Amino acid sequence: MDGASPEAVIETRGLRRVFKARNRSVEAVAGVDLRVLRGEIFGFLGPNGAGKTTTLRMLSTLLPPTGGSARVAGCELATQHGRIRERIDYVGQAGGADREITGRTELVFQGRLYGMTTAAAHRRAIELIDMLELEGAADRKVSTYSGGQKRRLDIGLGLVHDPQLLFLDEPTTGLDPQSRLQLWERVAAYKAAGRTVLLTTHYMEEAERLCDRVAVVDHGRIIALGSPADLIAGLHAPHIIEFATDPAVDDGLLARIPGIGDRRQRDGRWLLAAGSLAEAVPALLDELDRGGAKLVSLSTHRATLEDVFLSLTGRELRDE
Repeated sequence: MDGASPEAVIETRGLRRVFKARNRSVEAVAGVDLRVLRGEIFGFLGPNGAGKTTTLRMLSTLLPPTGGSARVAGCELATQHGRIRERIDYVGQAGGADREITGRTELVFQGRLYGMTTAAAHRRAIELIDMLELEGAADRKVSTYSGGQKRRLDIGLGLVHDPQLLFLDEPTTGLDPQSRLQLWERVAAYKAAGRTVLLTTHYMEEAERLCDRVAVVDHGRIIALGSPADLIAGLHAPHIIEFATDPAVDDGLLARIPGIGDRRQRDGRWLLAAGSLAEAVPALLDELDRGGAKLVSLSTHRATLEDVFLSLTGRELRDE
């Protein structure tokens, strides 16, 4: 991979990871080709068990690949682990803060581990405490922190040495909406400073709000890649009509409705991708009336990445 483009912070070819489990092989990552550009937030979107975390752990040198090759932050993954670790940081789902010391002490300690003088580590801790809005909690034990405060501290620990590339594994899982929004703002500010983020998520709103581009991952493979807007536009219909009837109707009836694209059944209800609600909903009601089917429920929403995943796999993101 000597010809890697300088603007690419991550490039992979055929990246694989196979685990041995109960005398059989499980392919967790099945040949990922990826290119992440400097200064973008790139998201791995998929259900639990799709291979997202395994990919991040390989790229951050925590887990050796079974096959394929990669360059990370300008270094070869196979031979330059030490140099990669100097240029990146990884914030896992569980975090790494010691619950029995204060957040400020933890930040200073992290700075010293990266070779900062004590004075420089204290200055960096002050900067991060201010940036992450942890002033009121910085001198308390981490065990007293709320979930949002602890997650912001985890991010701070990852930013102490100002890495070129930050890996975030499910950064907002378990957080309340306000804490999630605060963390999104911090990640966006980091990107605005010219840095690069690779994150995993199964939250469609998180991917749509934060990510410049998204790789939709399922069973260890990338099944779609592009900006959230482009992936949603690929449905060729901006609206989703979700309804149930009694008795159930078949696809033949729905095929007569104008402006309908993708049609899928899910748990006894239909999901229709529609170009125009004003055209499709009245036509749907007319067809149901003619077919003698009683409408039990009907709702509509703008198409999202959840609908993209459902269209590609026939399953919802949280099925697994």
